[in-house]
Amino acid sequence: MSDTNSAVAKTEQRRIGKPKRRRVEEHKVKLTWREVKKQKELIFITIPFVIYGIVFYYLPLFGWIMAFQNYKPNKGLLGSDWVGFKHFQKLFSDEVFVQDIRNTLMMGIINLVLSTVFAIAFALLLNEVRLKAPKKFVQTVSYLPHFLSWIIVTGIIRDMLSMDGGIINELCQKVGLIDQPMNFFGEKNLFWWIVGFGNVWKETGWNSIIYLAAITSINPELYEAAGLDGAGRFRKMWHVTLPGIKPTIFILLLMNIGNVLNAGFEVQYLLGNDIIRSVSETIDIYVLKWGISNANFSLGTAAGIFKSVVSVILIFVANGTAKMAGEERLF
Repeated sequence: MSDTNSAVAKTEQRRIGKPKRRRVEEHKVKLTWREVKKQKELIFITIPFVIYGIVFYYLPLFGWIMAFQNYKPNKGLLGSDWVGFKHFQKLFSDEVFVQDIRNTLMMGIINLVLSTVFAIAFALLLNEVRLKAPKKFVQTVSYLPHFLSWIIVTGIIRDMLSMDGGIINELCQKVGLIDQPMNFFGEKNLFWWIVGFGNVWKETGWNSIIYLAAITSINPELYEAAGLDGAGRFRKMWHVTLPGIKPTIFILLLMNIGNVLNAGFEVQYLLGNDIIRSVSETIDIYVLKWGISNANFSLGTAAGIFKSVVSVILIFVANGTAKMAGEERLF
């Protein structure tokens, strides 16, 4: 009897499964001239963007040839001598460059973690504000720093952390944390965190926009059901809102992992000094120093290629990990 039931169940599964496969196949649209003609307006609209990408993103890649030459501007790419991987060997034998990799990676990880956590938390809390006027005011105020230049932002950070009348030093002295003003820009163990929280202040409001948009797509009935089960606001955030925006979180996280080595240039360059240079210099500053200031274009290009290759590898590794875990992925 059990064998008969098992056979019937398998037959039923196969019967149910076939229409599903047919439905999946029906959604596959073949690329034909008829389909192209139907969407010709969209294709024409995308042409300027494709041209822009080719001109400003792909054509400059020919400049990577410099990394394998002793490039001289007067000889050009065709006349310069080929040296193979000489400049890459010089990079990795340079202690300063290895140190810059560490600095860039650590600041990139700190920026990634802080910006993701604060943006999600801000979006969750802002979503719970029911009064429209205060909500719009907070949104506007939080978005504004994104549009400020890093020169202005670093100036604000310097004023806040200044030894002479800086608000942070004043508050720390009043609550008894320190006895005398502290030179925040002379402490190597603080610089990465100063950069990290500077990014948080500048970008949290802007980064939260996508999460807020994702929250609006969550079915309101889920909140009503949670409320009937006795869930309060924080339980609704934890059990309804966070799972609802989980795919968005993973997609943005995967995209941002590829930008870990883009830890920044302006903020480190403007806030850094000789005292903390060993922790403030990044790969981008190294490229500026050797590629522009010392006119060693080949070495600067090699450093830039290293950063790009590592970023691509990080994206593929992160995407593969997400795929194995059964989570949302880029491709």
